[in-house]
Amino acid sequence: MFLENTVNHTEQFGWIEVICGSMFSGKTEELIRRLKRAQFAKQRVEIFKPSVDVRYDDEMVVSHDSNEIRSTPVPSSSNILLLADNVDVVGIDEAQFFDDEIVAVCNTLANKGVRVIVAGLDMDFKGNPFGPMPALMATAEYVTKVHAVCTHTGNLAHYSFRKANNDDLVLLGEIQEYEPLSRAAYYNALKHQQENISTLKDSETSSE
Repeated sequence: MFLENTVNHTEQFGWIEVICGSMFSGKTEELIRRLKRAQFAKQRVEIFKPSVDVRYDDEMVVSHDSNEIRSTPVPSSSNILLLADNVDVVGIDEAQFFDDEIVAVCNTLANKGVRVIVAGLDMDFKGNPFGPMPALMATAEYVTKVHAVCTHTGNLAHYSFRKANNDDLVLLGEIQEYEPLSRAAYYNALKHQQENISTLKDSETSSE
């Protein structure tokens, strides 16, 4: 379990914590847990999420188990610096959807003495590093990688397999569009999906 380093006696600098993993791994749940502990301690907390994420609520950060905390939706990472004034802790959810400037924003806040807690997908549905997450993980003092449970094998899952027939990099969705898979299950599902696409294309060609 991650143990919060909430005391900063000797220096005026803050730090960055990254919570990453696949879909359904509990990233947002862990983010909310840390932020609520800070609020309970009467620390000044501001929470942000990309305005594109409206799956559960326009303003609330909501985990898959319906735990929630109020946040401010912003269209770009630069807005966070403008709004995060006179705070002790900044929380950022779905960081993979932000532009690359989010890395500089987080470092600027940390250099001002703010504790920055960031949650996001480390890989996209193709299994590639997602947006600014690799740079955030490299910059952060603390990185917590959480795992889901594979829906095929019951093993730990760290891939987000897209069931929907859509090749857009950003596709907001839940269990209807995605499922968490282990490495072996992910590549087997990917192979099966590609075979089905090839079969469909062959049948369409033969019918013309």
